[in-house]
Amino acid sequence: MALPEDDLSSSQALVIDPNPTSRSILVSQLRDFGVANVVQTARLVDARRQLEYRKFDVVLCEQHFPLEAMTGQDLLDDLRRNQLLPFFTVFIMVTGEATYAKVAEAAESALDGYLLKPHRASQLGDRLRQARVRKLSLQPIFSAIEADDFATAATLCLERFESRGKFWLYAARVGAELMLRTGQTDQAQKLYQAVVQAKTLPWAKLGVARSLLDEGQTAKAVSTLENLISEDPTYTDAYDVMGRAQFEQGKFDAALATYQMASTLTPASITRMQNLGLMSYYCGDHAKAEKILDRTTRMGLDSKMFDCQTLVLLAFIRLELADRKGLQRCRDDFLRLIERQPDSARHQRLYGFVAALQLIEQSQYAQVLDVVRTLCSHAHDPEFDFESASNLLALLAQLADKAIQLDEVDPVVDALALRFAGTRALSELLAGAAALYPPYPERIRAAHARILKLAENAMSMSLKGNPGAAVQDLLTHGTSTLSGKLIETAYLVLHRYSDKIDNAPALTEQVHDLRTRYSTHITRASLGEPKRQAGGLILRTGGQTAKAAG
Repeated sequence: MALPEDDLSSSQALVIDPNPTSRSILVSQLRDFGVANVVQTARLVDARRQLEYRKFDVVLCEQHFPLEAMTGQDLLDDLRRNQLLPFFTVFIMVTGEATYAKVAEAAESALDGYLLKPHRASQLGDRLRQARVRKLSLQPIFSAIEADDFATAATLCLERFESRGKFWLYAARVGAELMLRTGQTDQAQKLYQAVVQAKTLPWAKLGVARSLLDEGQTAKAVSTLENLISEDPTYTDAYDVMGRAQFEQGKFDAALATYQMASTLTPASITRMQNLGLMSYYCGDHAKAEKILDRTTRMGLDSKMFDCQTLVLLAFIRLELADRKGLQRCRDDFLRLIERQPDSARHQRLYGFVAALQLIEQSQYAQVLDVVRTLCSHAHDPEFDFESASNLLALLAQLADKAIQLDEVDPVVDALALRFAGTRALSELLAGAAALYPPYPERIRAAHARILKLAENAMSMSLKGNPGAAVQDLLTHGTSTLSGKLIETAYLVLHRYSDKIDNAPALTEQVHDLRTRYSTHITRASLGEPKRQAGGLILRTGGQTAKAAG
């Protein structure tokens, strides 16, 4: 019973269903359609492993798994969130649940199809054909994405949307996602708003909130998210974005409660569990954090969704608990990650912190001091990021708490604070990381206040009619402190008043150089390694980003 004009002989399919009879029927039907290779599994955990390390043309997944904590929808959400489903994969949910809410949820989560049991082979064939037609119809858009030509892809999406061409709604979603990725938040917001007006969908409202958040309009974003959650209290992506908004505002307790809700709604989600564990740690509840981070490690160590910062924080907690065996497990687990990704600079960098913590536990202080001096010597490097600063401050606090101090440490603490504590959220994260030794949080908050004062003085110059002097002052202090806050403020003033500044081209070159070298445009606090934005549509490319992620 092959699909007309649709050759599946070279395709690979995955069937995920806990019921052996149902699974057997689906496998037989796919083989009747000519699918060359069909893999089957009864458990979602096995399916996730297959999908992380293999590529399938077709995935048929049951929604309900009575013996597992997660659902087929949870699996799809996790795969999408972590960019593990290529464009060409057709994902169809197969289930006996025929309620409107579930069908709507599936349609809005960018599924390729939804098949209700019991079904006929012809119905499955229709779903496969429809999904493949959509893939082919949008092929030019995704070919541009895979070539990293996001501008062309966004233009094609906009053209499809404006003409209301075939699959215009899906194209609008892809286009808005591209615009968010390339920093065109205003255009993305307009596109999402147009979709909301044309056809109210939760993902479009969430897109509006994400656009507002990226523009810095946090209060409006939170208001949009509150309305969305009120309309649909089970929309987990909305909680993810709300948690991010609260986190960036420095409202860590509120973010913790939001991440707790998201994790409760999807208890088998590795990424949401990580968010909850990391947020618990930064809120100071290390006992709760240890349990959650340990569970995350046991569940997700072999998953591509696992973030290695989880092991770093777990190692800090276990040193505080004097848990020698637990600390050794952190190191052993990290070595397993490095074996899988030996070329990852981030893995190597973070492993250094875990190794140093074990040396402290073993009282090998001479070796620890050598490691710390090396780390401190890189504090001004362009590659030294906020995550590294947070971990280094936590490590210095551990040594200071044990009355082991270096003469050069205080200047390093000040330098890290001046460079990275540009917002209240970032300042409090750094202070929290160094909380074990109270003098360090005091220095960090003092540095934050100094940066704000410098920014205010420069803005005062600008308001008094001398924006050129303001930019020059910001650049002078930005160069000496490497403060992302000061460098970005210089960029904003220059961008706004370039026509009133005599030497604007030369200043523009200086600002551009600092922004590029030190990535100061990335001023947001984040939990672990940045992932795809919650609520967004997968846009896995074929370029360096995808290769690095894969």
